[in-house]
Amino acid sequence: MRGEAGLLADLKALGIPFTAYEHDAVFTVAESDAVNAAIPGEHTKNLFLKDNGGTFWLVTVPSAARVDLKALPAAIGSKRVSFGKAEDMDRLLGIAPGSVTPLAAIHAPPGSITVVLDRGLAEADQVNVHPLRNTATIGLSGAAIIDLLRHWGHSPRIAPIPVQEPA
Repeated sequence: MRGEAGLLADLKALGIPFTAYEHDAVFTVAESDAVNAAIPGEHTKNLFLKDNGGTFWLVTVPSAARVDLKALPAAIGSKRVSFGKAEDMDRLLGIAPGSVTPLAAIHAPPGSITVVLDRGLAEADQVNVHPLRNTATIGLSGAAIIDLLRHWGHSPRIAPIPVQEPA
């Protein structure tokens, strides 16, 4: 069983505590700011990337981070990266832009994508991510996200993600 029902079943089976929040659809970090104000914990954004070698990456960072895409490959062990196509996102993760979440790895065969979690998020008590749709948020620990990824056969990378300094 996959999809949100499978995700919820895995959370229950693994005994992972979480808090669920329903809200209006959000498609960008800017749109989610109003929603986030009412939800405690770390908020996220996700980058679906493809490197020059054809490897797909899903990188989860704090929502306010301005990721330095030129420095990112060295930090995560990839080749030069660019944004992945929506068709590849749908094929690999079963989601559309606006609903990107590390939890979409539930749909990805192990080895088809590398999931990277910012080190600060990995250590956080509550990280807020979409449960495969952009009309809800679930809060769970960074460690729980890592446990879920491993449960699904992935080997997540934890890295300090390089950010651009504010202009």
